[in-house]
Amino acid sequence: MHLHRHHDGLGGSGAAAHRPDGTRRALRLGLGGPVGSGKTATVAALCRQLRPELSLAVVTNDIYTREDAEFLLREAVLPPERITAVETGACPHTAIRDDISANLEAVEELEERSGPLDLILIESGGDNLTATFSRGLVDAQIFVIDVAGGDDIPRKGGPGVTTADLLVVNKTDLAPHVGADLARMAADAKAQRAELPVVLQSLRGEAGVAEVAAWVRERLAAWQA
Repeated sequence: MHLHRHHDGLGGSGAAAHRPDGTRRALRLGLGGPVGSGKTATVAALCRQLRPELSLAVVTNDIYTREDAEFLLREAVLPPERITAVETGACPHTAIRDDISANLEAVEELEERSGPLDLILIESGGDNLTATFSRGLVDAQIFVIDVAGGDDIPRKGGPGVTTADLLVVNKTDLAPHVGADLARMAADAKAQRAELPVVLQSLRGEAGVAEVAAWVRERLAAWQA
């Protein structure tokens, strides 16, 4: 089943687009997906790719730890004051879709502390194919799945696969080792998503995160316009 679609790539966030002083706030992009799909690695790669040209920050979500934020800090992808963590204490859906108050507070604190910012990446804790972000929290969302999880994932669908503004099929370099059919995954994703974009990605490859970064730049240009 296809839920509501957003063809402008921004999603029409329910949150105010401007700060109290009238200036435009940062674009907020959510990254969700199953455990181990490569969300944090994708966030790290985006930070490295975009930090020379953009002012950005990251909010991570974990249930009981700050492991993802600590990974980003160890990798020094951004200054420490631009990385913060939310411990959800429950299913990740709660903090990104149902009760978004902790994430909104984290976002607002980042903008106050490090602003003005161009972009804030909000990473969900690892979840299943139903994970989606509240449009009161993010302006657009990326859903990350990986080849090792099975080449039938795009065909199975689910809100994350079918409605995210961008679907990333990650770890394509593993396809020969796990018997995954990339052409089939791409075709199934197209069938599920119609005109919504899909990127097949290997962070170990030469292109790396470049195609996703280009998509982010397009969203940011539209947001700032």
